[in-house]
Amino acid sequence: MRVVMMGTGAFAVPTFRALLDSRHDVAGLVTQPARAGPAGHRPPPSPMRVLAEQSNTPMLAPEKVNTDSAWAELAAWEPDVLVVADYGQILAAATLEVARLGGVNLHGSLLPKYRGAAPVNWAIYHGESETGVSVIQMTPRIDAGPCLAQASTPIDPDENSIELEARLAQLGAPLVLATIEALAAGRVEPLPQDPGLATPARRLRKSDGLVDWSRPAQAIKNQIRAMEPWPRTYTFWQRAEGDAVRLILGRARVRADDASTWQGLQKPIVPGTVLGAKEGLLVATGQGVLEIESLQPAGKRMLGAAEFLRGHPMKPGERLGKEEGGRRKEE
Repeated sequence: MRVVMMGTGAFAVPTFRALLDSRHDVAGLVTQPARAGPAGHRPPPSPMRVLAEQSNTPMLAPEKVNTDSAWAELAAWEPDVLVVADYGQILAAATLEVARLGGVNLHGSLLPKYRGAAPVNWAIYHGESETGVSVIQMTPRIDAGPCLAQASTPIDPDENSIELEARLAQLGAPLVLATIEALAAGRVEPLPQDPGLATPARRLRKSDGLVDWSRPAQAIKNQIRAMEPWPRTYTFWQRAEGDAVRLILGRARVRADDASTWQGLQKPIVPGTVLGAKEGLLVATGQGVLEIESLQPAGKRMLGAAEFLRGHPMKPGERLGKEEGGRRKEE
């Protein structure tokens, strides 16, 4: 089979490497154009570009892939199939038709659950205990084509989205190869998705990282795991004296404690109230107590809770929550 790989992010790398190591002919890579970084800073090359250069694989990086000029360049490679993973552009029907067998896509969920740009993040956010990967026959509708293969895996309760996505990328690579072999042999059995079971996994927004402390402790822990590497999970320390300080939250765990029984604080205890701030940072939530194990003042490095509290003394009874009035202090 003559294959064109289409991918940009790290999720696509294991599949690209597996194709290069297979018996199939990888005609080229289509990836997103390199983007300029802030003034004076050159961003590191994408891992897909690095692998293409190491393997001497021809590469295209059109600003818009659904154009006559891009179609002409793709057609010159005479692909049998397009293999798409973490590419970053939606493919029109005419783009898919450039390849004799169309396109297959590796998606990081068990479709039809979590269709969209951030399936790994939203699976963790919603507290799923299992997820997986799907290889689908591509159609112009996003993530809606029939499934050609799937594989599942449990989600570790402490795993964040970076760690889970890396595992899913490894899980998906042999599944893509098996699908290509089935296509070559003419023995694929497409399974239509049930649209009634579809759930969205939209692109993340910065506001998705803001903690609502009225949610249960477990839900906030899931949010912290889910919002890596962007937008991160954050809150504002409403200090008894001075401006609010923005804090990025790292690891956390759910405590067995019940905030309502906490001594020395005015009852009822409001979600977001600091319960303890010595060796660990304990915070009341809408249901249960969350222990923040690491956190980062904006612009600084991530610190263990004990180290942070030595340099930034907090008092029980102070609040974490939304930024309120006054100037934010970016400590």
